[in-house]
Amino acid sequence: MTAHSTVSDILLDKVAEWLTQAALTGENLETIVRGFCERMAATGMPINRVHLTFSMLHPLYDALGFTWRRAGGLTIEGYRHVNEKPERFVQSPYYYLLSNNLQHLRRRIDLDGAIEFPIFEDLRKEKVTDYLAFVQTFGAGSVQGMMGSWSTDSIGGFSEDMIGALMRIQNHLAMAAKMAVLGRLANNMLTTYLGGDAGKRVLNGQIRRGDGETIRAALVMGDMRQSTVYAEKEGRQAYIDTLNEFFDAIAAPFNRNGGEIMSFLGDGFLAVYPCGRHKDPSKVACEAALSAVFEAQRRVSALNEERQSRNLSAVRYGIGLHVGNVMFGNVGLKDRLTFSAFGAAVNEVERLQSLTKKYATEVVASQAFSGYTDCEWGTLGEEKLRGVRQRFTVVSPKPATAASRVADIFSDAETDGLSEAEQVILLHRDAKKFESHLQVDRFRP
Repeated sequence: MTAHSTVSDILLDKVAEWLTQAALTGENLETIVRGFCERMAATGMPINRVHLTFSMLHPLYDALGFTWRRAGGLTIEGYRHVNEKPERFVQSPYYYLLSNNLQHLRRRIDLDGAIEFPIFEDLRKEKVTDYLAFVQTFGAGSVQGMMGSWSTDSIGGFSEDMIGALMRIQNHLAMAAKMAVLGRLANNMLTTYLGGDAGKRVLNGQIRRGDGETIRAALVMGDMRQSTVYAEKEGRQAYIDTLNEFFDAIAAPFNRNGGEIMSFLGDGFLAVYPCGRHKDPSKVACEAALSAVFEAQRRVSALNEERQSRNLSAVRYGIGLHVGNVMFGNVGLKDRLTFSAFGAAVNEVERLQSLTKKYATEVVASQAFSGYTDCEWGTLGEEKLRGVRQRFTVVSPKPATAASRVADIFSDAETDGLSEAEQVILLHRDAKKFESHLQVDRFRP
């Protein structure tokens, strides 16, 4: 690059206008970052690398990072919660800015000589000559904000006019990014606490008490056994850790293939597989739920082997399976609602789950559920469920049928190196596109 590339003020104004329009139309964060970087390069600004990191309020991630290169386009990184700050971040210009309460840091990158920050070694390889880092919050007292850096390989580095232009456009970028982050924040929180489908319904306006509909669904109720005894014996933190391990193992399979965790009930959970009212869609939903049951059993078995290696007791559980009509929507107080599934079928699946104690088996299903599957079932008996008029024939799957049903449906669960929980959140992109390039193992300033 030459020492004095010309930057068009008219095109810079167009970039600012585009950012404003992107904020108004609700563009996602990736679209904003990619479009911004490409438009900035088109103005004549001699940037060869831009890095932007946005803090996130999310149960798994601290921040989301974007790195744009003139020759390579955009890459995305998710920065997970850790107990200690990564060493690379502690040695970065960003940490220096935060530690010294500074907003900007500029450094010339020489071809030789001492390295102030490790990232400069990488920038040397990219022939960067000038580096400008910044920190910008999204408002007074806010923990949300962005950090970033501009790099150039121009022989003379950034001119004073260029730095002024970058500082001005930075505010427009912050405004558009803040709108995108807040929009994703609402989506993340609703998805995390309500589930994917319920979260979408709420975002689409289904927010009043009584809003909802009656749907048909395959239902799964799971529960951890002897949790009270474990909590009293091992203490609060050990119990919480065990409960999270239990949910990671047993509940995650039910958030796939048409299923959704509707709610966590103490040490149990309710999952639904919505379906049509005819035989074929009911069969699809029940088969998907049953395959998830077998995968959950495999995962809990692996968990218990791992717990045994830590001299911890095995986790035991019960699962009930049923199919029927449920009410799906908002109930509660006028100013304090919950979105979940309710109705007789939900009460019935809870009663079925409790029968796993009586029959000393991990899985109990209604005959109505088993009739929609190709599994071999063994009859346990006839039961009069509490609060239910008719008697139920209850069954349990024969063990020989379980192993062959898991591999095909769940074989892709670990191919990308992410946990089930991480696959659920799918930050800022649709799942297939985002999983192809999400990286979670480094923090590059």
